[in-house]
Amino acid sequence: MFSAEEVAAGEINHAIRFILPNSMIRAKKYVAPATHGTNTSGPMTSIPYGGHMRLRADYPLENLSPGAQVIAKALQKYGMYMSDGGNIALTAQSDVYGCATWDGVGVDPFSLEDLKATDFEVIDHGPTIDVTYECERTPIME
Repeated sequence: MFSAEEVAAGEINHAIRFILPNSMIRAKKYVAPATHGTNTSGPMTSIPYGGHMRLRADYPLENLSPGAQVIAKALQKYGMYMSDGGNIALTAQSDVYGCATWDGVGVDPFSLEDLKATDFEVIDHGPTIDVTYECERTPIME
């Protein structure tokens, strides 16, 4: 998860995790780097657990606040990975014990609300893996 300290420093040097409702995640499939899937119910056209998306390079960052621009630049450079089922799309580290605060960097739950699904491109994620609910390890990818 990204932090207020990273936003304050002006750069997030890693991908971001994202969350979708289970009804929007591809049913019974996942892709590397995910190691498993869950009881999702989305259509075959939905992104699976582990799916990788990236904010389009031509997205107009100037429409965002400075703090939101830092997050959006990370979404353009590193993208985001489908990592969980739920209702909060992007989650970040708490600022309770940090040196920077979300208020201080000007980021709140609505800072990226103008981003739409069509602003992202799906990165080829390779073959899908069936969810079996068995205790199996995903083969290490070379």
